Amino acid sequence: MNRQPYRILLYYKYVTIPDYEEFAAEHLNFCKELGLKGRVLIAAEGINGTVSGTIEQTQQYMDVLHANPLFADMVFKIDEAEEHAFKKMYVRPKKELVTFRLEENIDPNETSGKRLSPKQFYEQLQNEDVIVLDGRNNYEYDIGHFRNAIRPDVESFRDFPEWIRNNLSQYKDKPILTYCTGGIRCEKLSGFLLKEGFQDVSQLEGGIVTYGKDPEVQGRLFDGKCYVFDERISVPINRTDEDVIVGKCHHCGSPEDRYTNCANDYCHLQHICCEACEREHKGYCSESCEEADLSRYEV
Repeated sequence: MNRQPYRILLYYKYVTIPDYEEFAAEHLNFCKELGLKGRVLIAAEGINGTVSGTIEQTQQYMDVLHANPLFADMVFKIDEAEEHAFKKMYVRPKKELVTFRLEENIDPNETSGKRLSPKQFYEQLQNEDVIVLDGRNNYEYDIGHFRNAIRPDVESFRDFPEWIRNNLSQYKDKPILTYCTGGIRCEKLSGFLLKEGFQDVSQLEGGIVTYGKDPEVQGRLFDGKCYVFDERISVPINRTDEDVIVGKCHHCGSPEDRYTNCANDYCHLQHICCEACEREHKGYCSESCEEADLSRYEV
């Protein structure tokens, strides 16, 4: 099987970065010199990024970061690709790698849930007494999730603390399994659960993308696709014949796992839509969006 010419890297590391704003500026120049494209966040608490480039470019990027003592043991999740998965290169300094906005910061190097390998997570999923919490946003859940996982009614990660306090307090004596795309959100989420008094909290090491690549588990018990924040939008996880489509078309309700953006640039709502409905509704998410768009061009 021929290797594809490009690769997509997904990675993070919670580690103290001195002068992180200066480091972010230098890192942007470095990425541009290599010819990479993607999004990288730099904070005093660490780095979180996903970039695409040729095999040579991405290998040089990994080699340079691993040569830095701060990132010597950083794990890169690698996907092959036919082309770039991003249009531009962004490196931004941030106060937090994932926006939680808690009064008391959670350091995952000090407080976080037990880390489970894909095989251990798969085994725990089959425990009837376990509570499975999706650590992503609601629209990510809607296109794919672990079987029997709780759908969080949140539009952003900073909504989790209030949602957990209002909806999960009765489960503090139950074993809790958390998961997210690549693992970074669960580092903070599992720590928050422990600080809230949950007794038995675990997280999927490496997230959904690592789970899908495990040769033994092969993505079992994950239904649908995994939402990703690049041009691919979603990727398959379950490599067995047990996979099912869990998403539903925004218009007709038929099973579907593709997202599209509303054709109205003032809306641009990302919604699940089948190809037939995309043609019928001309790419709009609603009649009101189509009417509003057309009215702007009326004389």
